[in-house]
Parts: sequence; C-alpha cells; structure tokens
Amino acid sequence: MFERYYRELLSFLSRKVSDRATAADLAQESYARVYEAQRTGSVVRDPRALLYRTARNLVTDHHRRTSVRAGNDGAATHEEPRELDDVMGPETFEPDTILSSGQGLAAMVETIDRLPPRCREAFVLFKFDGLSYAEVAARMGISVRTVEMQLRIAMDACWACLERTNGDEERPR
Repeated sequence: MFERYYRELLSFLSRKVSDRATAADLAQESYARVYEAQRTGSVVRDPRALLYRTARNLVTDHHRRTSVRAGNDGAATHEEPRELDDVMGPETFEPDTILSSGQGLAAMVETIDRLPPRCREAFVLFKFDGLSYAEVAARMGISVRTVEMQLRIAMDACWACLERTNGDEERPR
C-alpha cells in the first residue's frame, strides 16, 4: 500500500498545507493510523479511501493547531484553505461517518457501485480523491458542466439511499 499511494498522497497533502515537510509528516501519520486500524483487525474495504480520509482529518487538525498557535480564536482566515468536502453534501456522506453504521455502509457502497461507470468515477474523484470540478473534468476528458451533472446524479442516489436507510434525514436544497 505504501509504494502504491505515497507519492499521490504526498502531492495531495502538499497542496493542502503548502509545505512539503509538513505534508510528509502528515502522510507518514496517515499511513501509521491506517496500518494500526488494519493491525487491530478492522475490516478496511478501501485502504486508499481510508488513507485519504485520515489525511484530510490530519490536515484539519494541523490547520486548527496552526490557528491556535497563531493566536487565532478559530475564526476562518483568508489563508485557510477551503475543504472540497464541505462544498457538496452533508457530513453523513463522509466515509468515516458512514463506517459507523455497518448497514448504512453496505447500502451506500451498493448505491455507489450501481451508479453508471462515468458517474461513479466522477463521484470518487471528487469525494474521495478531493479533486475540484475542473480537475475531475480534466482527468475524465469531459466538461465541468458534465461533472456537475454527474455529481448531481450521484448525490441524488446517495440521498435516496440515506433516506431509505435512515428515513428521517432532511435533504438540503
């Protein structure tokens, strides 16, 4: 797993924290936490997704610590990067939140697996890899508008799954 994803993860983290040394530390910590989860017997269906989710959480923690050290009371600053995960969808679509419910996870994975291939690819690139709409479009060779439509289809399917699973979630408009 290390050889397969390290350079990709390091590049991702370098963009998030704008410091290669800090990014390397965060990548190392991400791997350590994922390996520890696997060692303790946790079932990890998609180690790459867990690795990226762990890395994103560590980036968030890093920004919080940096903010506190700078004497910031936690208010957003202009330098603080905007998380792509906050752009579309509720917290309940995050892998670690879904993981807390085995039944919800199975239903969500099945829903994502049933998406049309290009739609699923756009969704995974955006939600799990953290790419922007423009980056997804470039990687897939499609327009940004098509990415938006594909993500809307995926999000509608995820909402329908969530509503079936929980029954009481209110969908944002």
